[in-house]
Amino acid sequence: MRANPLTIAAAAVFAVGQLATPSARAESFGIDPAHTSAVFSISHLGYSYTYGMFREASGTVEFDKDDPAVCQFQFAINAASLDTMNEKRDEHLRGADFFNVKQFPQITFESSSVEKTTGADGKAIYNVTGTLTMHGESREVTLPMEYLGEGSSPFNDYRVGFLCQTTLKRSDFGMEFMVGPIGDNVGVTVSFEAVRK
Repeated sequence: MRANPLTIAAAAVFAVGQLATPSARAESFGIDPAHTSAVFSISHLGYSYTYGMFREASGTVEFDKDDPAVCQFQFAINAASLDTMNEKRDEHLRGADFFNVKQFPQITFESSSVEKTTGADGKAIYNVTGTLTMHGESREVTLPMEYLGEGSSPFNDYRVGFLCQTTLKRSDFGMEFMVGPIGDNVGVTVSFEAVRK
């Protein structure tokens, strides 16, 4: 029995379409500022570490846990929102010696690629490579985003959460004031929830 040529053609088109269509589509999320923490630490004289945080952050995430190729991460932090619980020090950090927030009001990150790996504890890690811009300087960095989970919340929405822990050199971003007495390496911890749109 000969196959119908139209049936063969339809099957071929369907197969090509299946190959061209990702197995899943990335979902869009918006970062929840109330459940986002951006914390930094830096050595002072080698005798202690000073800790601070940024209180205002926003961003979007395109996420599919099974297909890192379609994932995207974008963040913006209000540099003037830094807080080390010392008003005099905070004003100095906002000034020209450090963040110079009047000239460079935002710290931004935009991803260019994402790769998925597995951590020692078996948790998924998304290595997010992209452009970090701070103090008017842009550098390519790779941020390890530990996937904490996703699901429905008591707020009648659907959320996904991540933890990022990394180290940056402030001198790479043109902040060289008192490198030595004040550390060059800055520990950065960011944890956030993002709500599905």
